[in-house]
Amino acid sequence: MIDYHPPAHTGLQILYQDDSLIVVDKPAGLLSVPGRGADKQDCMISRVQAEFPDALTVHRLDMGTSGIMVIARGKAMERALSILFQTRQVHKRYVAMVAGQMAEACGEINLPLLTDWPNRPRQIVSFELGKPSSTRYQVLEQDAVANTTRVELEPITGRTHQLRVHLQALGHPILGDELYASAEILAQAPRLLLHAACIHFPHPQSGTILTIRSPIPF
Repeated sequence: MIDYHPPAHTGLQILYQDDSLIVVDKPAGLLSVPGRGADKQDCMISRVQAEFPDALTVHRLDMGTSGIMVIARGKAMERALSILFQTRQVHKRYVAMVAGQMAEACGEINLPLLTDWPNRPRQIVSFELGKPSSTRYQVLEQDAVANTTRVELEPITGRTHQLRVHLQALGHPILGDELYASAEILAQAPRLLLHAACIHFPHPQSGTILTIRSPIPF
């Protein structure tokens, strides 16, 4: 990442908050956590901490991905929420616009992923060395004229760039993906068309099931 131009801060888009956690709507183009260098300190967690000093990160979204990000309030909640993520009690749904028309209405992608170290942060499919990675998908809409598909994605595992690599491997890269799409497909959108649209998990204190949604901006 050479040039970083985060979107202007026009106020937090809070989808849910209480004394235990905050759920925010992260804009596309904003880092989840600080990057290397003074020019990469503006990020989602720093913006939240400016208003909620006890805010701590428990998971991340790629810079280009927009949508739901859960943030803990205090160390105890950070641990509790981290356990929910690690034990797969947090269920997420994403929506993406991809190139081409997907042949199957739904399915599951099971392709092991490995960091492409000479070209990191890129990830690659590696049946020899990759970590098991699974993504469920369901087609929502197809556009024959634009030759695109709107698809809902459910990551079963949480590997880096998992959704982006799995879709590319199927031959349907996400529009606007600067790492995994061709120049032609990259140019079809002004941003990565991937949005964290819904999250579903038990509240770490009360156990009440929370279902939080974010409107899809594309």
